[in-house]
Amino acid sequence: MGWFKRLKDGIQTATRNKKEAPEGLWYKCPRCSETVTRKELRENDFKCPSCNYHERIGSEEYFNLIFDGNFEEYEADMEAVDVLQFKDLKSYKDRLKAAKKKTGLADAIRVARGKLNRRPLLIACMDFSFIGGSMGSVVGEKIAFAIDEALKTRTPLLIISKTGGARMMEAAFSLMQMAKTSAKLSQLARAGVPYFSLMTDPTTGGVTASYAMLGDINLAEPEALIAFAGPRVVKETIKKELPEGFQTSEFLLEHGFLDFIVDRSELKGRLGDLLHLFEAAQKPA
Repeated sequence: MGWFKRLKDGIQTATRNKKEAPEGLWYKCPRCSETVTRKELRENDFKCPSCNYHERIGSEEYFNLIFDGNFEEYEADMEAVDVLQFKDLKSYKDRLKAAKKKTGLADAIRVARGKLNRRPLLIACMDFSFIGGSMGSVVGEKIAFAIDEALKTRTPLLIISKTGGARMMEAAFSLMQMAKTSAKLSQLARAGVPYFSLMTDPTTGGVTASYAMLGDINLAEPEALIAFAGPRVVKETIKKELPEGFQTSEFLLEHGFLDFIVDRSELKGRLGDLLHLFEAAQKPA
């Protein structure tokens, strides 16, 4: 009668025999709540298959999406130094140590060189997972290095921004990176080497006020938050009601701050077209 009892009472599994789903196997979309496997999400370029929500991704994922295959990373071991001996709830040294352990990154940006559709390209890509993608001295120095490399080899440069802005723990040292990167980009412009700026969710603060908006071509992912200050600060400053969605990439495109918005699945193709156009424009008639 064992089978009858199981039918009547329902099959019960002892707690000690229950198995949990493996960590990180499933992904739940924060917008539409659709649940898919991480494998499906990765195969769909880290976009929700149901509503096309673009999940935040890091430098490794962007390098794999854009480059044809292998790429060479530059200055991978460059690390920040706590010059100011800054301390709030935690010391800056401890925050850096914790961020490195959590992310496996040296800082909030990585620079790599590879090929896109067999054309050379330099990419400086920010990582939001490292202290909110904040711009400190290392970020500025790596961008300066990428620009120098682009100048020396006449290789087009792509900077992918994903950041909360300047790193407060470095104070004026962080703010000076705005001037430093902007000045270096002016050298790139005078040399006629193409610079593309891709803004992703979020791109805010001093990064927006400097290199993120200085591209020969400014592009963004759909529905990305792009702003200098938060809506509450803007509202209190101008004393006016703000239009809905005024800090989204769609609003910025409509008002002339962006050249176009590109879906992540089309990113490599669109960048390939841009490289081809700039290459053709630089050839002598």
